[in-house]
Amino acid sequence: MQNLLIVVDMQNDFIDGALGTKEAQQIIPNVIQKVKNFQGKVLFTRDTHGKHYMDTQEGKNLPVPHCIKGTKGWEIHPQLEALRTEKAIDKVTFGSSELASILTKLNEEDPVNSITFVGLCTDICVISNAILAKAFLPEATLIVDASCCAGVTPESHQTALQAMKACQIQIVE
Repeated sequence: MQNLLIVVDMQNDFIDGALGTKEAQQIIPNVIQKVKNFQGKVLFTRDTHGKHYMDTQEGKNLPVPHCIKGTKGWEIHPQLEALRTEKAIDKVTFGSSELASILTKLNEEDPVNSITFVGLCTDICVISNAILAKAFLPEATLIVDASCCAGVTPESHQTALQAMKACQIQIVE
């Protein structure tokens, strides 16, 4: 049985760039410690957009160009990037179908006991990927470490945590 840690979109644009928040900046030390101390495989996702972001559905609903591939804002926070050992999973939308495929494959190789999610933003990409994981690995224990997550706002962070709890995802502080 294996345990997985998914570090969702800990990228510069979500920390102190185009969509950064003080809450995102405050969780960095917690996420670093979580990655350093985790006993199991650690995977990173990376929000990835192209130069035509504003023409996409997301761009029309969130008209703030961010995480444009190849820019500083797209890069994973340097202290976390230094800890990354696996290829980052680039995702073009909130939930990653590639992550779901990887989780399924890992589970076939060695059953997944638990998947812990940390990162940004709780109310968009963390919740999307946690629900996706729940759909693909319904018997794995899913955990979200709230002390290692931040939302677009503190209120939307709390709302997302409550929604995930209702979906049988364990919330730890």
